[in-house]
Amino acid sequence: MSLLLAPWARLSLLVVLLVAAGACVLLYQPQRILSEGWPPGLPVGTAVLLFAAAYGVCTAAFVPRPLLNLAAGAVFGSRFGLVAAVGGTVLGAAISFGLGRIMGQEALRPFLRGRWLQAADGQLSRHGFRSMLAVRLFPGVPFVVANYCAAVSRCGWGPFLLATAVGVVPNTAAYVIAGASASSPGSPAFLFSFGFILVSVVGGAVVGWRKRHRLAPPRTRDRVSELTPQHPPVVSGASHGP
Repeated sequence: MSLLLAPWARLSLLVVLLVAAGACVLLYQPQRILSEGWPPGLPVGTAVLLFAAAYGVCTAAFVPRPLLNLAAGAVFGSRFGLVAAVGGTVLGAAISFGLGRIMGQEALRPFLRGRWLQAADGQLSRHGFRSMLAVRLFPGVPFVVANYCAAVSRCGWGPFLLATAVGVVPNTAAYVIAGASASSPGSPAFLFSFGFILVSVVGGAVVGWRKRHRLAPPRTRDRVSELTPQHPPVVSGASHGP
């Protein structure tokens, strides 16, 4: 029993689960089942809850969120599709975060020795809500990767889930609207949502490139300041000898 509770045993089990989940996604394509094989005749509230639950499990199993967001819009329309997609996103983030925190954090934290890894860990640990909100607002980091990175850090549950629920709304809404209006690709709603997606992707890349220096660890910035020549202060009114 103690062997099963060892950090490396739990991490190995997590890797096996993730590999199995990825293989199931490739074989069965659950996003297609959600968009095409959804059972008709269910009450809207029940259908939204079931879809959100399936969305969360699929997200934790590496199904790309854009596909699920498009499916949510196609099945429920813009309003209920957004509720189902955001709810499923938060659930999927919680599943991934919980698995990473329980099964991988203790084994992986000793390996956070690289310069960039330590800097990212410091940002997530000290500024969990702000850092996760930036990651969610500006796409670029894969959703599941961000979840497990946050789980290995010391980011708390509350900031992580709240930042996820708030930060994914704009981008998720754009995909849901695109899925709801996909039958009329020339409509203003589809064009606006597609344009928003394109702008958010480009904007996220630009912001990430310009703010990359913030990931530099304090030790590096201290070295730069040490190498900068320091001039002694000039004291005015000093008396001069004969």
